[in-house]
Amino acid sequence: MKQLAGGLQWAIFLIASSIAAPIAIAHIFGMDPNDTSLFLQRTILILGIAGLLQVLVGHRLPINEGPAGLWWGIFVVYAGMVGVFYPTSVEALQALQSGMLYSGVLFILCAATGLVEKMKQLFTPAITFTYLMLLILQLSGTFLKGMLGIETGQDRFDLVTVAGSLAVLLITFLTMGNQRRWVSKYAVLLSILIGWGIFLLIGKAPSLVQESKPFMQLPGLFVFGPPVWDGGVFVTAVFITLLLIANLLASVRVMEQLLKHSFSLHPPDRVRQGSFISGINHLLAGLFSAIGPVPISGAAGFVGTTRMVSRLPFMIGSALVILITFFPHIMSGFAALPAPVAYAVTFAIFTKMVSMAFEELDAEPEKERARKAVAFGLMVGVGIMFVPPESFSDLPVVLAATLANGLVIGTVVAILIEQVMIRRASGKNASTP
Repeated sequence: MKQLAGGLQWAIFLIASSIAAPIAIAHIFGMDPNDTSLFLQRTILILGIAGLLQVLVGHRLPINEGPAGLWWGIFVVYAGMVGVFYPTSVEALQALQSGMLYSGVLFILCAATGLVEKMKQLFTPAITFTYLMLLILQLSGTFLKGMLGIETGQDRFDLVTVAGSLAVLLITFLTMGNQRRWVSKYAVLLSILIGWGIFLLIGKAPSLVQESKPFMQLPGLFVFGPPVWDGGVFVTAVFITLLLIANLLASVRVMEQLLKHSFSLHPPDRVRQGSFISGINHLLAGLFSAIGPVPISGAAGFVGTTRMVSRLPFMIGSALVILITFFPHIMSGFAALPAPVAYAVTFAIFTKMVSMAFEELDAEPEKERARKAVAFGLMVGVGIMFVPPESFSDLPVVLAATLANGLVIGTVVAILIEQVMIRRASGKNASTP
C-alpha cells in the first residue's frame, strides 16, 4: 500500500509539472479542444514511457521526464513561421515531428561514440551549481506568476487566488518538515490534494469540461503526417540534442550527488545508457507526434523532500501515468487541477534545490576558479533572461531559440570560462621546472 501511495504521488507530480507545455503549444498552433486533449494525451504517455525506460534500463535513477524546454521554445518559434516558411500549422508540426526522429538518432550516435562520457567531465561542481541556480532563477518568475493566477498580460492580481496559493505553500512546507515520517514522505501528494480542496472551497478551481468522450482511447501515430526531410529542422535538432545531453548530464549529476550526500548511496555511472534511452524516447516522441522528453532536475528536490529513494514507487508512478493516458475522462480530471496549486507545491520543492546547489558548490576544491566561472555564467545567463525574445527574431531559428535561453547560454559560458582557466593552470604547471 505504501508503494502504491508513493507511486500515486510520483504520478501526480509528473502530470502536474508537465501539463502546461503541451497545452501552451496546442494553443499557439490553434488546435481545437479535441486536438489539444489528444496532444496532451500523447505527450503525457511519452513522459510515462520515458521515465519507465530510464529507470529500468537507462540511468536507473528516479528522475521523472518532462517536456524539454528547448523543444518548447523551438515549437514556439516554428509557430511563428506558419504562413511564411510553412503553408499550414500541420506542415510545421510535421517538420517538428520529424525533428524528434532526427534527435533520437543523434542521441543514440552520441551514446555509441562515447561523446556523452566526454561531455560528463565538463560538469564540475561549479558548472552544476551554475546550472541549478539559473534553472531556479528562470523558473521562479513562472512559479510566482502561476501562484498569483497570472498567465497572460490580461490577467489581474487576485487576492483570493493569492491567499489560496499562500495557504497551499504553507501547507507544503509544514508537511515537508513534519516529524511524522508518513506525512513528510507523502508531502507532495497531501499538499496537492488539500490545495485542490482549498481552491474548490474558494471557487477558484476550474470546472470539469463535460464532453462526449470515449471511455478508452488509443493514441495516434504520425498524427501530423509521415516523416519528412527538413534541412533547417535537422540543423536545429543537432544543436538541441547536444544541449539536451548537457541537461541529461546535469540532472543525473544532481540526483547522484543527492543520493551520495543525503542517503549514502553510490549509483553506478550509466550516462551512456541514459543517452541511448533518451534517443529511444525521442524516437517514440516522433512516432506519437509529441514533445521530446528530458530528465527533470526538479526530481532531486522531490526525492529530497519526500525521502523516497526507492525506484519501485517511481516505476509504479510511471506505469500509472501510462495507464491514465488511455482514459480521456481521467486525463480531463487532471487537467482540472488548479494551476496555482501545482505552482505553489513546485515552488516549495525547488527551495530544496537552492540548498542542494550551494552544497554542490561547497564540494569544489578550487574555490577561486569556481567563483569566477559561476560569476560569468550567472551574470550572462540572468542578463539574457531580461532580454526580450523578440530581439532575436531576425536570427536563424536554432540561434534564436538558443540565444534567448539564459539557462543554456549561462551554463555554456561557465563551462568555457572554467575550461580556459583549467587549461591555463595546466600550462603553468607543465612549464614549472
